[in-house]
Amino acid sequence: MDNATEYATRMRAKLTEALRPSRLEIEDDSRRHAGHAGAGAEGETHFNIIIVSDAFEGKSRVARQRQVYDIVADELRERVHALSLKTLTLAEDV
Repeated sequence: MDNATEYATRMRAKLTEALRPSRLEIEDDSRRHAGHAGAGAEGETHFNIIIVSDAFEGKSRVARQRQVYDIVADELRERVHALSLKTLTLAEDV
């Protein structure tokens, strides 16, 4: 389930434009990381993302993750500390 936060909204727009996913789930998981490195009181520092896109076809898990990190690089520089990524092709989304 998506949380409608500023950074989730920004990441959703960028990932949707770049990867045209058939499924995109973004969850702000910051509350579970309170007190850990990189966790700010304002939240929006840790996200779980599931993205299904044919743009990942033929790419390794690491290449897929790098692609996502490149797309949301601004958010990672500004506030987002950590992303938990599940990157799948349509055929893998069972």
